[in-house]
Amino acid sequence: MSKFKLKRWQRILLIVLAVIVIVPVVLFIILGLLPADGDPVLAMESVIVGAQHAADGGSSVDTAFPEMKIPTGSGGNTPEKQELGKLLFFDPILSADKSMSCATCHHPDLGFTDGRMTAQGLNDVALKRNVPTLYEVGYKAALMWDGRAESLETQMTIPLTSSDEMANNEAQLVAALTAIPDYVDLFAKAFPDASEPITLQNVGYALASFERTLVAHNSPFDRYAAGDFSALTPSQRRGFALFRSGATGCYKCHFAPTFTNGQFEITGVPGADGKLDDSGRGGITSVTTDNYAFMTPTLRNIALTAPYMHNGSMATLEQVLDFYIKGGGAGMGIEVPDQARFVHSFELSDQEKQDLISFLYALTDESSKPAIPSSVPSGLPVVEAKDNPGRELALAANAGGVAVTARAPMTLTVTPDVTIQSVVDQAQNGDTIEIAYGTYSERVTIDQSDITVRGIPNAAGEYPVLDGKMGFSDGIAASGDNFTIEKLAVKNYKGNGIIVDGAVGVIIRDIYVENTSLYGVYPVHSTNVLVERVEATLIRDAGVYVGQSQDVIIRDNKAWANVIGIEIENSVNAEVYNNHTYDNSTGIFVDLLPQLPSKVSRFTKVHDNIIENNNHHNFANEGEIGALVPEGTGILVLGGDDVEIYNNTIKDNRTVGVAIFSTATAFAPEMIDIGPNPERIYVHSNTFANNGYDAASQLTDLGISGQDIVWDASSWDLKFDQPGASSFPPILPSSSWADLSRKGYWQIVHFVISKLG
Repeated sequence: MSKFKLKRWQRILLIVLAVIVIVPVVLFIILGLLPADGDPVLAMESVIVGAQHAADGGSSVDTAFPEMKIPTGSGGNTPEKQELGKLLFFDPILSADKSMSCATCHHPDLGFTDGRMTAQGLNDVALKRNVPTLYEVGYKAALMWDGRAESLETQMTIPLTSSDEMANNEAQLVAALTAIPDYVDLFAKAFPDASEPITLQNVGYALASFERTLVAHNSPFDRYAAGDFSALTPSQRRGFALFRSGATGCYKCHFAPTFTNGQFEITGVPGADGKLDDSGRGGITSVTTDNYAFMTPTLRNIALTAPYMHNGSMATLEQVLDFYIKGGGAGMGIEVPDQARFVHSFELSDQEKQDLISFLYALTDESSKPAIPSSVPSGLPVVEAKDNPGRELALAANAGGVAVTARAPMTLTVTPDVTIQSVVDQAQNGDTIEIAYGTYSERVTIDQSDITVRGIPNAAGEYPVLDGKMGFSDGIAASGDNFTIEKLAVKNYKGNGIIVDGAVGVIIRDIYVENTSLYGVYPVHSTNVLVERVEATLIRDAGVYVGQSQDVIIRDNKAWANVIGIEIENSVNAEVYNNHTYDNSTGIFVDLLPQLPSKVSRFTKVHDNIIENNNHHNFANEGEIGALVPEGTGILVLGGDDVEIYNNTIKDNRTVGVAIFSTATAFAPEMIDIGPNPERIYVHSNTFANNGYDAASQLTDLGISGQDIVWDASSWDLKFDQPGASSFPPILPSSSWADLSRKGYWQIVHFVISKLG
């Protein structure tokens, strides 16, 4: 046989085919092998989600304190260091001219502040900022209003060496202390392993050890949290409910047990000229979006630390509350860049203001306040005792409630001639409260555990009605474990219909909720939550909301004419099924939002729901989360991970049937403190019809037309088994694709979307 030989044109053809076919395949494989790193996955033991009870807690609001941060190498907080630190704290020997001690500005009788608008330095010079309290300072990760110090030890050197404060230096200080025999002995006992015990560093260790003893953990609130419900007055209990309410949002920055989020927030507090005149955190970081941000202070012993804010511009708690009621600086017409999203205007009656301030007084505890020593080793004069008018106000407010004699659980009945709250106040753990048919206009606070609240319908099957007439923040606020509420109608409240905070075992069922402003039913920070057979309408955020919770079932509910029908925010293990959401702006919202204690949204199943005609005008207020969602959306996943969406009927939503986006598309980069990308999403076996026919501007401004499915290609590990569904991108990776194929395809799509637009 003659040897086979290709003709020239055949060789050229093969080369062309190789270029067209083989080269792209090789490139695709290479792209699939390139790194496609996902967001860090938090270990479940480090996740803060669901109820956070203290190990030996007496109630659902008894949350454990974090561990104090003690630097390695300090030798720990020994009694010897604490005693030495106390003497140093009160001794003017620390200042260069021996006129000032730490206690001069952090006086124990004034809540470890100085009672002035701003600090007073050497020679009576007025400094820039208010003196912050030292109560609970051991829990802080950053010190000073602007966070310039990363530990108590480093913070100490700032006032000690500052020319307008104590104006000292290490050599002078060490020499002064070494010249005093008592200090030589005390330092030797406190630092027995040190060859030179008296050093600036050891002064810092001793002062920090003392300051870590300044805690306020035995306040009336703490006794209440431990299970003594008589520790708070009725006014304080109502105030606590307001504090936790979505209407005020206080707890979002000041959450228990430290009553601070430890973050820097921009609230828009003006200077004397009515403008923002202090760059705050931005002066340390040089980051523009940190300008005017200040450390969130603890609210413990807040009654003792007037005046308030970083510049001491507000003399009373009433003034502080009015500032936030107006919506912070922005609400007062001040130009406030990047004001904290939790700061928004709200309404309170005079009674509600009084209740909220009464609750703040319940955070008062001076049991760890040290006695001012009669003398110090230097022999220099120590600060004198001072009166504090806030102490008397707190004492008057903290009169306590009525102690209840223990008895067996029983059923209590509410009739229309009494208030629900009056009966709740008689209840004990394990009771059932039955509400006779009628209309009740009030706000109800329930602290007890193992409580069932049940409405008794009339002959026509109509539920008893709680009608707030827009005069109260919430309809019902509960915090006890194993709380069940059923067969009630809740209408016309300024904050929420029903809020349950921090509980284990929550059942909300057979509820009609209408026009309750932010949320209809609102279990948050809870574990083992069931929401079923709720009808929710005319609510400007979510009709049915579950947030920062774990092990959640949302089923058989109906939500319509809200901004969001059903929302599952920053939660773990949620199942959403057999619900009907229609005529909302967005039907179902699975989201992972930043700046919250829970940093995860994982393992959500959304199945067997009817999600149709969610084309309602978005009527959320500017700045509220609800304002983010586009009108005409069936299901929106924003940053949530491990979400499975299947067997749903999704139709007639004008913008999109299912949208999957990164949280980073909705928030500025500096706000993102979570892994923002939606990962491990599986969409399959849904029925789509007539979605995306008139897309909202949020989509069309991106150059994307309406579709059944829209994916922003922010992460690679998604699967779509939806043959026949319209989509963006036009080709979606399915479960039959190998990981290498999905990664390679994602590299291409992600590049096109993120780089080319």
